[in-house]
Amino acid sequence: MSAEKKGKKALLFGASGFVGNYLLEGLLNDPDYEQVTVVVRKDLNISNQKLKVLIGDYHSLPDLKNEIVADEVFIALGTTKKNTPDQKTYYQVDHDYPVLAAQTGKEKGAKSVFLVSAVGPDADSSVFYIRTKGETERDIIAQDLQHTHIFRPSMIMGNRKESRTLEKSLITIFSVINPLFIGPMQKFRGIEGKDIAKAMLAAAKRPAGKLKVYEWKEMHALL
Repeated sequence: MSAEKKGKKALLFGASGFVGNYLLEGLLNDPDYEQVTVVVRKDLNISNQKLKVLIGDYHSLPDLKNEIVADEVFIALGTTKKNTPDQKTYYQVDHDYPVLAAQTGKEKGAKSVFLVSAVGPDADSSVFYIRTKGETERDIIAQDLQHTHIFRPSMIMGNRKESRTLEKSLITIFSVINPLFIGPMQKFRGIEGKDIAKAMLAAAKRPAGKLKVYEWKEMHALL
């Protein structure tokens, strides 16, 4: 009689964010996962027997290592210029923390990493945002996990808890012009935050090579 197959253990960073919240919900409801560990700055006030909450951030993550076991690490970290105007702090949240998260996940057993990035990253760009995304991708790939999945959404659509007037206006515009992005321009189509999370969870169930990049077309195909 064969031993009962054990479920996977997921490690999630950014669970309190827009995409991360959908990821957390999906992981907790997925029978393939027996444990979901989240690293957050404050308690999420969610009660679930599969959920393990670790209070921490970039600075305290090394102290939490002993409490982490993971098969897969999901990274949905990020900030905005409005919330983090200082470029050094922004870089720490958008680059240093995701790279440390991937490194920590690998050290604690993770074979796969799933990263929310952005469309058009370029480590050689003169534009800070694009360069930061490019350097984050480059340095997470360099962690050399068995499987690296990178998701590159353009405009992330959906109803957020926090009020972002400009973003709401852009989402309205994107909902109208989305069909105009065809061919090579498809990657600039807006996508719902919940659909990014769905695509990430679907990708985790599929065989993958060393590196897989998902733009709008590839994410949409997983829905």
